[in-house]
Amino acid sequence: MPSILPLSTTLDFRKAKHLLRRATWVYNIDEINALVGKTASEAVDLLLSYTDQTLRAPFNPKAGHNAEGYFLDDPVRTEKGDNDRGYITGWWLYNATRFPSLKYKMSFFLHTSFSMEKRVGGSRPIRYYDHLRLLDYYALGNIKIFATKMTLDPAMLDYLSNDQNDAGSPNENYAREFMELFTIMKGPQIGPENYTNYTESDVQEAARLLTGYGIDGGRTTFDPDTGIRCGKRLTNKHDFGNKTFSAAFNNQTILGADRQGKSYQELEAEMKRELDDFVDMIFSQRETARAYARKLYRFFVKSHWNDDVERDIIEPLADEFIDNDFEVVPALKKLLSSAHFYDADNDDATDEIIGCMIKSPLQLILEIMSVFKCDVPNAVPPEPAGDNYTEEELQECLNWTYGFAFKFLYRSVFQSIGFDLFDPDSVAGYPAYYQQPDYDRLWFDSSTIIARYKLVSAFLTGDDNIGDGRSASFIPRLDPVSYVEDNCANPSDPNSLIVELSDLLYPESIDTDRVNYFKSYLVDEGFQDYYWTSAWTAYKVDPSEDSVVRNRLNALVTAMVNAPEFQTM
Repeated sequence: MPSILPLSTTLDFRKAKHLLRRATWVYNIDEINALVGKTASEAVDLLLSYTDQTLRAPFNPKAGHNAEGYFLDDPVRTEKGDNDRGYITGWWLYNATRFPSLKYKMSFFLHTSFSMEKRVGGSRPIRYYDHLRLLDYYALGNIKIFATKMTLDPAMLDYLSNDQNDAGSPNENYAREFMELFTIMKGPQIGPENYTNYTESDVQEAARLLTGYGIDGGRTTFDPDTGIRCGKRLTNKHDFGNKTFSAAFNNQTILGADRQGKSYQELEAEMKRELDDFVDMIFSQRETARAYARKLYRFFVKSHWNDDVERDIIEPLADEFIDNDFEVVPALKKLLSSAHFYDADNDDATDEIIGCMIKSPLQLILEIMSVFKCDVPNAVPPEPAGDNYTEEELQECLNWTYGFAFKFLYRSVFQSIGFDLFDPDSVAGYPAYYQQPDYDRLWFDSSTIIARYKLVSAFLTGDDNIGDGRSASFIPRLDPVSYVEDNCANPSDPNSLIVELSDLLYPESIDTDRVNYFKSYLVDEGFQDYYWTSAWTAYKVDPSEDSVVRNRLNALVTAMVNAPEFQTM
């Protein structure tokens, strides 16, 4: 039976790589070995300990405007559009790839739970940047508080038009999505305008309660808890009447306020109290806890599950959310430390968890970079910046921000691979996280598979062969010769080399037939293993003569990365 109880053994290599893949964006042999021998709880604690930002703000590739090197300090650039959103995406990516941190996996999880399209709500770079900062701030925090803060997020206010929601003309967009997608979810429809967990009248009352929230065009309003820019309460546009909800919420009434004789500050406090009461009402429903337990399970474990998992895993996770007032870390630790997460609670080979998920394009890209220890440029400007830049330091920053993150990933790969980071097609998010019955299998389709398979050759050659001709000026290089030489125990033995690489790259070990298949990229048909051994020995004698081993290893790495085994985790 599925068991939420802690894994009773320490992590072996197989379980360590499973946790690292599912819980972080950084995956390589060193980080795997750092987890081997730890209990699951100890390993999760380690992944929770990396929370710092390496790059404090997005770098400005047009540094002529701004001696500090950060374009958000430059008033000329803060109102710009697509390019600057690309640089901000690169800022988040750089931080996410520095350490094996659960923070950034959870930051992306919050994005999938409160989805926003950056080209709409984040159309102004400053709003997009602050939205990502909010995701990062609460990645390991309290989801209930985060839901309150998101209601005042300028990007979300713009995206779902809640800045246009006022007492005289209520706009239901944000209220509807807050309930249907972001928190309690619909449930089965059981009657006209009745969705089990709430009704249409509840949406209407919620819209009334959410009137009067606007965007501070001067960007001078800051949240007192986070220090991040936020929206403002416009008391003259708020409906201060009582709001009465349906039987789904026990007919609860959230009291409004009498405006007579109250100061602006007092009315603002009344609006805040109404919002807090509304969020408390939503999060006091067990279905909200279940909704987040299911989202967490689908994101980290598996897209499909049976009634046993619902009873023995989802329900205890819901309890964990309720018992900890929606702090996310206790539920996250319980799940990632459980025997069930490591598929160690039964012997049923038909419900394997390890290796059951298709990697997202983001996972695939970052894993290729980290597993092969690609030479990633340093995108951190020197402090203080300005005249203290050397040409080499400036070029490193530009290589990441402009050459790789913007030109290659943002403008080329993401658009070709069917995944635009932080810019899903709709408020529902990326279909792989919500669209039944295929879920993560939707990462593959006929229009995106070619770009997916071209990725490894781009890293091998440094050439952008994926996009529409706007080629990257920098791609971190994958050097298989150096990697094998520095990280593999016996690279001169083709069998040992392939087994070692496959154990690292794939969720499960491969059989002899697959070893022999991959060996054909090192040893031509009809030749003995010593052909590769001789080639490797010759290279070691004279490293300048590396064409044979390089060509063979390039072919091997391409085949192993593009194999079905590497597409799963």
